[in-house]
Amino acid sequence: MSEAKAANPTNTSKRLADLRGLMKKEPKVDAYLIPSEDQHSSEYLANCDERRAFISGFTGSAGTALVLHDSAMLFTDGRYFLQAGQQLDHNWTLMKQGLPQVPTWQEYLSKNLPSKSRIGFDPTLISIGDFETLEKDLKPLESTLIPTSNLVDTVWGSDRPSRPSNSVFPLEEKYTGKSSKDKIAALRQEIEKKKATATVVTQLDEVAWLFNLRGSDIPFNPVFFAYACVTPSKVTLFTNKDRLTPEAVQALEADQVSIEPYDSVVQHLQANPLCSTSEKVLVGKKTSVAIVNAIGKDKIVVDRAPVTDAKSIKTDTEVEGFRQSHIRDGAALARYFSWLEMQLQSGAQVSESDGADKLEHYRKQLDLFMGLSFPTISSTGPNGAIIHYQPDPTDCAIIKKDQVYLCDSGAQFKDGTTDTTRTWHFGEPNTDEIRAFTRVLQGHISIDTLIIPPETSGLLIDSLARKFLWEDGMDYRHGTGHGVGHFLNVHEGPQGIGKRIAYNETPLKAGMTLSNEPGYYADGKFGIRIENIVVVRKAETRYRFGDQDYLGFEHVTMCPMHRKLIDKSLLSPQELKWVNLYHAEVLHKVGPLLQGKNEDDIRALAWLERECKPL
Repeated sequence: MSEAKAANPTNTSKRLADLRGLMKKEPKVDAYLIPSEDQHSSEYLANCDERRAFISGFTGSAGTALVLHDSAMLFTDGRYFLQAGQQLDHNWTLMKQGLPQVPTWQEYLSKNLPSKSRIGFDPTLISIGDFETLEKDLKPLESTLIPTSNLVDTVWGSDRPSRPSNSVFPLEEKYTGKSSKDKIAALRQEIEKKKATATVVTQLDEVAWLFNLRGSDIPFNPVFFAYACVTPSKVTLFTNKDRLTPEAVQALEADQVSIEPYDSVVQHLQANPLCSTSEKVLVGKKTSVAIVNAIGKDKIVVDRAPVTDAKSIKTDTEVEGFRQSHIRDGAALARYFSWLEMQLQSGAQVSESDGADKLEHYRKQLDLFMGLSFPTISSTGPNGAIIHYQPDPTDCAIIKKDQVYLCDSGAQFKDGTTDTTRTWHFGEPNTDEIRAFTRVLQGHISIDTLIIPPETSGLLIDSLARKFLWEDGMDYRHGTGHGVGHFLNVHEGPQGIGKRIAYNETPLKAGMTLSNEPGYYADGKFGIRIENIVVVRKAETRYRFGDQDYLGFEHVTMCPMHRKLIDKSLLSPQELKWVNLYHAEVLHKVGPLLQGKNEDDIRALAWLERECKPL
């Protein structure tokens, strides 16, 4: 989730002029590609890796910049159309991917650039999957991809922040449910199944998961900069040893893990072949071109990264951690929303940023709290229509009693990661707002109550969340659900629910954790989103066609839906029953945590009891 500011876009004229000057030097390039991701294909970045934000001024978490000598384009998806439109200055053209006749950045390179174009890129930032596809598409045009040093870093110069190297600590097995030793053994079995000899793990959350280690190099993501290599006889972790706590060093040594400096990974791979000439190294599709070249392109097999799939299936211990962390989180949400209601009813002025800070204050009081899982989206009225809005503490709106208020927030706990969106109206909502909220709620219930056969993907069920909105000619420009890590990244692949074809590659499986978050956004007016985290579980069915277990969803988020915004006349008897049962469950689980005699708990419990009354 990222910051959206409504005014004063960054003037990028000098930055682009300096970049174009470098593009004219050896090796001369006609276009320069600047992706969002870092060398680990991360969605969220350390400050030093925010190159696309630096060159364009657009701070959203998804988007690719393409700079030509006479133009510059920013490609992004529907989550960021409003934000990018506000943040880009006159030098940039916004390419709204997903709309008719708008190409993706990959399509633009192969269909819109002249033949024999030279396209510069930093090989540490482009995945082997994208590289191979682009290379194939560009060949008929005789256009070429030209590896360069990072030209944006040169433009950024001494102002570019240094790379963080914060402390790394072990996460105990009582939270993970599986030892690092067992994870490494299972990984070796998967490598052998895929007829490879070794693998290189490059994504930060995968490295953290594999070794049961956590860090804080990227805000809101408990990861640390590292790579890992696993062979039948050796495991190597590439990270700076001086940042490891004594407990982390002890755990790694017990598992016979060698530790090498982070910056030595390319040199190490070049000097120490991971396999013989007749064997192969397994790499994921998101592995960078630089790592592939260091291994040797003739020695690799590009396939699904086995750690990605293993990490997506949570252990019973992790699932129970999700349940407990969300109950505690529900208490913080009740304290906050009841406090906010009291403030607005009394006529007090609370800014969007003040609200976000107050919610963080309540979360910090919870057991096992380790930080937020993303910047809180606290948005009133029109700002709620900016899907990934974040209030600027120095210049943001006052939360208004007579406007829809959307709050999307989450926390990192040692036993789980939370991500909850609720939409409120502290005055008198109008009929359009009530109807839109109810339609979103119906879509949310549709996913929550769904029973699916095995091998069903998130692509196949996405339309069920949109069905009721479509009946009114409404929709939303984001996925219905993303995977969620366990005390890891709040956005986790490969599982998800949405229109992206990639979601069809991953069937939903028992133990996966996802969000369920349909929404609706009326530009310039309001935004509505309802989000719970769900766990894919075995479903109890009367029959077992094909002798297979069917799957359903268990919601773990514990926070009421706003009764005032629900139009009961639109709900079926089954939907009405769901709302009442859900509210009874929330009150049963969260209520006992609000039994204190302090003012916050007394107010929060009364609020919770009111909001959880049967419809």
